[in-house]
Amino acid sequence: MAARRALGRRFGWLWVSYAVSAYGSGLGFGALPLIALLVLDADSLQVSVLAAVGPAVGALIAVPLGPWVEFRRKRRVMITMDLARFVVMLTIPIVYAFGNLSFAHLLFVSAVVAAAKIAFGAASGAYLKSLVRQEDLLVANARFESTMWSSVAFGPPLGGAAIGLFGPVITVVADTLSYLLSALGITAIGGDEQPPRRSNPGMRAGEVLDGWRHLLTHPGLRGLYLNHLLVSGLIMATEPILAVRMLRDLGFAPWQYGLAFASPCIGGLIGSRLAGRAVARYGSQRILLVAGTFRAVWLIGLAAVQPGVVGLATVIVIEFAIIVSMSLYNSVLAVYRLEHTPDDRVARTLSAWSISSGAAIAVLSALGGLLASTTGPRTALTVAGLLILTSPFLLPGRPGFPPGSGQHGDNTRPTSTAAAELH
Repeated sequence: MAARRALGRRFGWLWVSYAVSAYGSGLGFGALPLIALLVLDADSLQVSVLAAVGPAVGALIAVPLGPWVEFRRKRRVMITMDLARFVVMLTIPIVYAFGNLSFAHLLFVSAVVAAAKIAFGAASGAYLKSLVRQEDLLVANARFESTMWSSVAFGPPLGGAAIGLFGPVITVVADTLSYLLSALGITAIGGDEQPPRRSNPGMRAGEVLDGWRHLLTHPGLRGLYLNHLLVSGLIMATEPILAVRMLRDLGFAPWQYGLAFASPCIGGLIGSRLAGRAVARYGSQRILLVAGTFRAVWLIGLAAVQPGVVGLATVIVIEFAIIVSMSLYNSVLAVYRLEHTPDDRVARTLSAWSISSGAAIAVLSALGGLLASTTGPRTALTVAGLLILTSPFLLPGRPGFPPGSGQHGDNTRPTSTAAAELH
C-alpha cells in the first residue's frame, strides 16, 4: 500500500522526532494547570488565567518571529525551538524540588512554550516541503496526522495514571525530555539546507504583517482563515463548559469524562487516512465544503447530553463525528494553504494563522466562560452550537473560489497540520 512505502531515512528521523514530542506533549497535556491546583492550591480564576494568559502572551511574543523564521534555515529554527522548550520546561521540576515554585513561574513557562511552539510550527511547515518528494507528501501527511491523534488518544490517560503514581511533576519531566529527544532526532536528519534568499536586504516594517496580509487578501484563504478562527475558537471554548456540565451538573465520574474525550480521537486516524482517496475522488474544494460543514453541525448536540450511559455514548459519538471530519478537513486545508502561499511567505503565513487561532480561542473561551457563569453551561453550549452553524457560509462552494492545481486541485506539496501546528 502507498501509505506503507518508505519515505527515506531523513523523513524517518523527522517522523520519529515528531512522534516522541507528540507523545511527550500528550502525557503532559494539562500538566501546568494541574500543578497549579495540586501544588500551589490555585483557585479556579488562577487556573483560567494560566490557561488563557500564558498562551496569549506567547502569541504576542511570536508576532515578530514570523519574518525571523522565514529567512532562517528551518531545521536550525526547529532545533532551537525544541531546545528552548526543553530548557524552560526543565526549570519547573528543578524549582519544585527546592520548594520555590510559584504561579508567576508557571505563567512565564507557559508563555515561552507557546511562543516557541508557534515558531516551530512555522518552520516545520516550510521545511517539510523541501524534505519529501511531491508524490510522497500526502503519505507523509497521513503519518503525521495519525501519530498526532494517537498521542491525543493515549497520552492524557497515561499521563493521569502517571501523576497518580509518581506525583504532579512527572508528566512535565516526560514532556521536557521529549523536546530534547526531538531536537536530537532533527539534528540526525543531516543534509545541507540552503538559507532563504531575501528579495530586499534588511528588515521591512511591514514584514511582520505579511502573513496576515496574504491571508486576508487571498480570495480563497480569507474565508478558510475566518472559518478556522470561528470553528476552532468555539470548539475549544466548549471544552471547559462541557467539563462543568458533565462533572458537576450531570454527575459523570472523572474516568467517564476522560473516556468521552480520549476514545473519539481514534476518529482522527480514520479521517487522516481517508484524505487521499477522498480528494482523488471528489476534489479538494468539495471536501473542504463537506468536511468543513460536518465538523460544525454536531456541536449543538452537546447541549442535549443527559446523565447515564446514553448521555456518555452521545458525547462520544458527537466528538467522534467532529474529529473524523476535522482530521479530513485539516489535511486538505493544509494542502490548499501551501498551494496558495508563495514560498517566501510560508513561515509568516503559518505563524499568523497560529497566532490568530490562539487569540480567537482565548477570546471565545473567556466569553463562553462568562456566559456559562451567568446563564448556565447548557445555555452556553447551545449558543456556541448555534453560532458555529454560521461557519459553513465562509467555506468554498461558491463561484470564483480559487481551485487548487492539478486534476483534483491538490497535487502540489501538502504539509502536515500536525507538524505545522500541534508539535
